Amino acid sequence: MTRLIIATGNAHKVQEIKEALAKLDLDWDILSLEDLDEVPEIIEDGKTFAENVHKKTTALAIVYPDDYIMADDSGLTVAALKGEPGVYSARYAGDHDDDANNAKVLAKLAGKGGQERQAQFTTVLELIGTGKEPLVVSGHVDGQITETEIGDNKFGYDPIFYYEPLQKTFAQLTVAEKNLISHRGRALEKLVKALPAWLKQ
Repeated sequence: MTRLIIATGNAHKVQEIKEALAKLDLDWDILSLEDLDEVPEIIEDGKTFAENVHKKTTALAIVYPDDYIMADDSGLTVAALKGEPGVYSARYAGDHDDDANNAKVLAKLAGKGGQERQAQFTTVLELIGTGKEPLVVSGHVDGQITETEIGDNKFGYDPIFYYEPLQKTFAQLTVAEKNLISHRGRALEKLVKALPAWLKQ
């Protein structure tokens, strides 16, 4: 059976990808890093989301050359902070410390208003397979950085990312609401549209 390895151990992310791919009725065995016997070291030292994604897929391809491999990289960028946190989003103020990361963004934007608080969530997805050019897509959501954390569904920068069309922060959205408009959801939508033609290459 054809295997797809998703370069994550996040069960929620794997489920979201599985649900997106289900629209194509692919007979694939979908695995996460948790299902693998050997997981190579992946050093994410790229300067862009796309570079980091490619590092993930190519590292796994060395060990699993016959499988399809998908990876994503996501983050928050704030123009007024010269694109920070960017590729350092997960470790902006410490290793995966969401509270500290949010506090650092809020502190750096203290006293700033209006357009200076504009921000964007970005996801870049890459899918590779033997003999094929990488399929790379991205998804974006524009928002505004709040002055304090708002919302109970705390994940990453969600409590400080205000989404104007719904007049809520991402942390005030249900999982279903967020999936409909999220940057990863938008990237997955593009991937699903492009996948049938890519597979025929």
